[in-house]
Amino acid sequence: MHPAATELQSYIFDSMQRSVLYMDVLRRRGNQFIDHYRAGKPPVLVFDHEVIVDGTSLERPCNYMLLRIKPEAGEKTDPTKRPYVVFDPRAGHGPGIGGSKEKSQVGVALRAGHPVYFVAFRPKPVPGQTLRDVALAEKLFLDKVAELHPDAEAKPAIVGNCQAGWAIMILSALAPDQASVISIAGSPLSYWAGKEGKDPMRYFGGLTGGNWLAALAADLGGGIFDGANLVSNFEFLNPANALIGKPYNLYSKVDTEADRYLGFERWWSGHFLLTRDEILELTSELFIGNKLTRGRLVDRSGDPVDLREIRAPIVVIASEGDNITPPPQALNWILDLYDDVEEIRANEQTIVYTVNRSVGHLGIFVSGKVAVKEHAEFVSSIELIETLPPGLFEMVIEEIEPEGGVTPGAPAYVARFEARTLDDIRAYDDGRDDEKPFEVVAQMSEVNEGLYETFVSPWLKPFANEGMAEMQRFFHPQRQRYLWCSDVNPFMAGIEVAANAIREKREEAEPDNVYRRTEDLIMRSSEAFLEKMTAQRDLMLEQVFKGIWTNPLVVALSGQAASYADSRKPRASKRKEIEELRDLKLAAIEKRCQQGSFRQAVMRVIYASIRETGRVDARGYAAAQEIWKSHPRFDGISWAELKTEAREAALMVSHDVDKALESLPMLLETRQEREEAVALLRRLAEWRPDVALDVKELMARVEKILGMEAPDGPRRIAARGAKPVAVMPHAPKAGSLAARKPTSRSKH
Repeated sequence: MHPAATELQSYIFDSMQRSVLYMDVLRRRGNQFIDHYRAGKPPVLVFDHEVIVDGTSLERPCNYMLLRIKPEAGEKTDPTKRPYVVFDPRAGHGPGIGGSKEKSQVGVALRAGHPVYFVAFRPKPVPGQTLRDVALAEKLFLDKVAELHPDAEAKPAIVGNCQAGWAIMILSALAPDQASVISIAGSPLSYWAGKEGKDPMRYFGGLTGGNWLAALAADLGGGIFDGANLVSNFEFLNPANALIGKPYNLYSKVDTEADRYLGFERWWSGHFLLTRDEILELTSELFIGNKLTRGRLVDRSGDPVDLREIRAPIVVIASEGDNITPPPQALNWILDLYDDVEEIRANEQTIVYTVNRSVGHLGIFVSGKVAVKEHAEFVSSIELIETLPPGLFEMVIEEIEPEGGVTPGAPAYVARFEARTLDDIRAYDDGRDDEKPFEVVAQMSEVNEGLYETFVSPWLKPFANEGMAEMQRFFHPQRQRYLWCSDVNPFMAGIEVAANAIREKREEAEPDNVYRRTEDLIMRSSEAFLEKMTAQRDLMLEQVFKGIWTNPLVVALSGQAASYADSRKPRASKRKEIEELRDLKLAAIEKRCQQGSFRQAVMRVIYASIRETGRVDARGYAAAQEIWKSHPRFDGISWAELKTEAREAALMVSHDVDKALESLPMLLETRQEREEAVALLRRLAEWRPDVALDVKELMARVEKILGMEAPDGPRRIAARGAKPVAVMPHAPKAGSLAARKPTSRSKH
């Protein structure tokens, strides 16, 4: 037979077999959907777990619950280690995505020996529950975790995925002392932000006239909003992937892709419900109103929720490949709260961010690569993050080259923290003038919702009973597509038998088969074409949005054209008592500037060098830890006490670096103390040859202040009684990638 005919025959057999196997995977997906529904839609966690607190038993009940993750057989967690609490988003899907893989947020913390807890929720809300009820329950959950670990080295670290990010930010603003470190992954806090010509999801609320449509959907659902509607919005955002990319990826790799596909679909097909109050509060207060970062969201007592009251360090994980929460939406809240980095420092707040270059929205908190890289570095560097001085830093993660003493089993990545300015945050956006029409949308949304609540909702509610609502949810296209491909459909009979027979005699076409390659080319081209059409659609939606909401008549009707329009008022200022408390604290610290110990003097110089160089390296921090463990001057102080002293030194340097350094002779009174301090600081500097030149002038100034300057250049003094610093096995040699000085986007 002619080779071309042989290739064609092989391709025909292969494609027919793949079609049957593909349909069998869809059948299994449909059966999985039904089984998951019948089981009550439990969290899709791959880890064993138990319920610690059930939200339905609280004074103000809700459908949330606190789970404890159980370590695998043969593994243990250390109850004295810092607990981790992972909050999953409630955006139409069920809980568990943050722990749906071994390599996940849950898995990373569990393997590091930390106790791990997970905040989950049930499919149906408790009648009448509100977001404030959920916030109260989450506060009680954190109290319970702290109660279970009274001897823990630190307060719980909390991680919020997607919409859970703003939830834990609000929680941390209202209860600043409950968390040690906060991590928010793919969390949209500045909902109006984005680049023109991109990020179309922010326009959807304006194109429908605001919040009234969510109220209508909830009324038709008998007071319940169906999360399947949100899932449809996500798929509408990227139809190329939903219609071609995702199905074809399964079809082309059906022999190897089925398990991964079914694992993801178990979560994607689990549609959860929200109460009418919850969805309206979400859309009016946060999505459309954008009230959180503008200081217009209030708590139960009527006081504004001010994110500047958060005391724990905040770590933001974003991605440039995220089309649901692009970097401006994840980061611009910093610009809303602060005018410059000096304000951040004055408020004693530490903000760290890292931006992945390509991963999509879900990949930020479900991708194994992100878990190994960003989330693993967050866990391994959390104590370093706690000791960072107030300010804005970027966590830069580099892969360690296979040279320079790297040993098997050592970490594949190393993190450093570089000081940034607000201009670095602004660089992810193309300006903020495109956010002005959203102010008009927010005002008109309230008008439209008021009209709906007055003239439509009272007439509609009596006709929307529970039976009609259940039928509506049952026939939702998002659910029907699973049911039609399950064993419930008699036309699927025989697919399983045929698929099993094919697996026994599977004949795959060769990867270089010309027809197989042509198939791939056609499908990829079709996907690319649909992506271009989607881009044109998004551009059209943006133009329609602007055409409506920049119209002078609409702007005037919204009240935004008035000279003293509410949206033109400055954002809510920090509470007076917070300002007074900060001033009192700074005054007290200034009085203590001339008081302190050997270690406090050393820490002042370390933070002054950080201020000078604008960076902190994880390896230098490891060296500092070794010194703390081995140097006799650090005996008798716990790590928690040392971190408290470090934060005070950092604040002192941030407030007045000159005064902090000039007072060093009062802390180091004897010649021996000064010699040991200078030797210790020089040893730390030697860990980073690439920054030694940057701190040379600072060290010369310190030696001069202490009266230790040498006429023939810097002296090398061995610290008396100090043990040698252990070389970390994964520390690269000078000149390797991890040790080279990077190019910063801004000069500090």
